[in-house]
Amino acid sequence: MASKGKRFSSPSALRNREAIWNILQAFLPEKGMVLEIASGSGEHAIHFAARLPKLIWQPSDPSSKARASIREWSSEKRLENLLSPLDINVTNEVWQVEQADAILAINMVHISPWSATEGLMKGAGKLLPRDGCLILYGPYKQEGREFVESNVDFDNWLRNQDMQWGIRQLEEVAELAAQCGLKLSSVIDMPANNLSVIFRRN
Repeated sequence: MASKGKRFSSPSALRNREAIWNILQAFLPEKGMVLEIASGSGEHAIHFAARLPKLIWQPSDPSSKARASIREWSSEKRLENLLSPLDINVTNEVWQVEQADAILAINMVHISPWSATEGLMKGAGKLLPRDGCLILYGPYKQEGREFVESNVDFDNWLRNQDMQWGIRQLEEVAELAAQCGLKLSSVIDMPANNLSVIFRRN
């Protein structure tokens, strides 16, 4: 992970941003506010906000290091529709936003405890308008589909880092979402054995 000043660069963000961009074009509203959860380095926020000038982009991350990186990237690009990053921990009952027209979480669900996914779904259920979308990106296990060796290895590596991390069963994530008023709308195969998963508010 390269760094310059307070900002840092995520190789995975640079690899996957074009594939994710194709998904965002299809599912994000034409205008409104997008809340990005666990924005990390901020490179996704910069990339997408620049291409979606009619949308307000609200990055967030519980890490002060990540928020500093986002601010530094933002100061360089000077995008009018990119807001200052918020300190949002999804496990907290109250977030620092009252509404969002769409919510995006890239590579969060598997690199966090299950309680974070619970918090994400609860928050999305509260903030999204009717038919508003929650877009997730990352690796998942699916019933009836082979769990490829590269994802098995990655899952083992994650659990060695933290036993509360790991690649989740998509059906369990969807069941949790349903309990929070979110209906599974689309599951799209992505490069490198990842998925884009779209939920909509009932």
